[in-house]
Amino acid sequence: MNQIKKHPVETLGYNFIPCEFLPEGKDEFHIRFQQNPAADYRPLTKQEIAILKSNGNRSDNWSQVLVREGIDILLIEECTFFGLVRIGKLEPYFLEFSQLRTPVGLYRSLIVSCDIGNNVAINNVRMLSHYIIADEAILININEMSCTSHSKFGNGIVKDGEPEDVRIWLEICNENAGRKVIPFDGMLPGDAWLWSKYRASEKLQDAFKTFTDRQFGTYRGTYGTVGKRTVIKNTHIIKDVKIGSDAYIKGANKLKNLTINSDETAKTQIGEGCEMVNGIMGAGSRAFYGVKAVRFILAPFSQLKYGARLINSYLGENATISCCEVLNTLLFPAHEQHHNNSFLCASLVMGQSNIAAGATIGSNHNSRAADGELQAGRGFWPGLCVSLKHNSKFASFTMIAKGDYPAELNIPMPFCLVSNDVHHDRLLVMPGYWFLYNMYAILRNERKFADRDKRKEKAQLLEYDFLAPDTVNEMFLALQLLCRFTGQAFYQKYRLVGGNKEYEQKGQELLESDAPVLDQLEVQATDFENSGRPVHLIKVREGYIRYKKMIAYYGTLLLIRYLQENNDKSIAAIQALFAEAGSRTSWLNAGGQLIPEEHVNTLIRDIEAGKLEQGWPQVHAFYKEQALLYPVQKLRHGLAALMEMENFQPGAVNLPLLNRLLRDAADTKQWMAQSVCTSKAKDYENPFRKMVYDSTAEMEAVVGKLEDNPFVNEQQRETAQFRDTVEQLIARIS
Repeated sequence: MNQIKKHPVETLGYNFIPCEFLPEGKDEFHIRFQQNPAADYRPLTKQEIAILKSNGNRSDNWSQVLVREGIDILLIEECTFFGLVRIGKLEPYFLEFSQLRTPVGLYRSLIVSCDIGNNVAINNVRMLSHYIIADEAILININEMSCTSHSKFGNGIVKDGEPEDVRIWLEICNENAGRKVIPFDGMLPGDAWLWSKYRASEKLQDAFKTFTDRQFGTYRGTYGTVGKRTVIKNTHIIKDVKIGSDAYIKGANKLKNLTINSDETAKTQIGEGCEMVNGIMGAGSRAFYGVKAVRFILAPFSQLKYGARLINSYLGENATISCCEVLNTLLFPAHEQHHNNSFLCASLVMGQSNIAAGATIGSNHNSRAADGELQAGRGFWPGLCVSLKHNSKFASFTMIAKGDYPAELNIPMPFCLVSNDVHHDRLLVMPGYWFLYNMYAILRNERKFADRDKRKEKAQLLEYDFLAPDTVNEMFLALQLLCRFTGQAFYQKYRLVGGNKEYEQKGQELLESDAPVLDQLEVQATDFENSGRPVHLIKVREGYIRYKKMIAYYGTLLLIRYLQENNDKSIAAIQALFAEAGSRTSWLNAGGQLIPEEHVNTLIRDIEAGKLEQGWPQVHAFYKEQALLYPVQKLRHGLAALMEMENFQPGAVNLPLLNRLLRDAADTKQWMAQSVCTSKAKDYENPFRKMVYDSTAEMEAVVGKLEDNPFVNEQQRETAQFRDTVEQLIARIS
């Protein structure tokens, strides 16, 4: 049966912190007074008490109701007070927000041991207990708003006297909790990735747990807070919630154990029907229309909408999930998932991703345990009704065509298209697909992600360029594999014997010379799919040429930007610049921020050695330090990639070589702009797209004219400017 305990009514609002957890010499209010140190309250006068009583107010002890000078006592009606209640100045105004108008004052509410700021409007709050309400907040029609002495506000910590098993964990990336992390206010995508990735080091795992516990403490007695100008209306239950300033909460069903960060420059909103438990919302994040979120983190400016379900997951900055279900997943920034029948589970998706309708990424029960995972680099894009099997792994900017994929996949080639050829029972992979057929989308997305980055405090430097150290390194691997598989096909066709070294040498020779025999080869990949069926590579030479072209463009573009910003354009200075670049290095995507692998390894060793005494603030300082180093690091990586691709040493840099590289970059930029126009022109030329319009005029009225497309025109202007820049640099180098 339910255990209902009876206590004397005069104790209601007191003994908030059980006596066994009170520090020596402290009372139950010591944390509250740290949260709100204001000391300008006074007792009520006898006349004020009489007025309050005449207005239908009640208190078990009027001496425990304190007020500020300037209060209009007539603005308190039909309220009941228990415990120590401190009320700020109330003046005869009404507050207006988004067409809601309500008078300042306290009306028809039960208030237990709270601090209430100046010119607050509280109306029909049936239970308001142990909260600190800041100035000009509005609370209307709330059934319960209370805070317990062991409140954690969504942080995965344990309070004094609590068992370890009450700790909240986020079971990201894997359903069996093998990669679980402890959520905390301020957790960045890079933190979640480091914690979930490097599981083999017990020292590292213990250090992360210690960092978190130390940052928040185990003491009891913290009150819930509502920041300045925050508006809460028509909401059922708010329990153990910390709310920042300028937030807007309307019509929520249940908010429990949350931190809702918000401020005047990044306003957080929660809308009708939402139920959110055990989570943290970053500043500027939003949840609307029936969202269900349990054990979660929403990073700043992320969104949940239209019945989305987010459970045991981290959603990175500037990301949106609508309608669908996401479980046990770590999502880096700029993730998009908008459709009711898409499902994402037990995954690590590294940002700039888009999950289409009908995508089912969670068929991971290949054994008797929920132990499967999916990992995808930046730009992951599974198409309509894609079903994937765990474990699977994808390089950056992999597009997956509609289909039910029967086996696990490991696709190491970036910018490719993966197709399931059911008729011939084979897997098809087109390397460099985005460069060949969808340049409009990849360039537009790059610009779109940067424009949508609304963060005010950029704790991590997010890389949105599709050409960056991670993708360029993947393209180098793809080139090696294309040479290997092409050479292997040649050896098999002519029944020759060789190994990978011979395959790669022969494949490179064939691909570089565009040998006619290429048309006769069936190039197949190995270890791309966990099945016995063939994996065919299509348009191999086209992909090979595009990879090489884009790598050279990446390196030369960085060189051009450097030369624009620096006065010394002598051959000797440029040779020295290439010499400083060294060899190409390995990089990691740490929560959307690209960092050299050796620097991440150094950070991990320092944490294991106990050198980060301040904990998470020092980890976050590491991200900022790496952000400052990134332009130089990226330049060196680009120059090293350029030397490797063009096969020259720093001492070989001369005027003819620079002229060729710069003009090749201008030509590549021209080709990219033309490809943008060509790929967009398909929307106007394809008869199956045109057939829904009776005339060209109707089509242009609906979709606009191609010649008026702002992005296409912008690319053309940028190309002309880029070529002018190149010619000016060549003249100055000369």
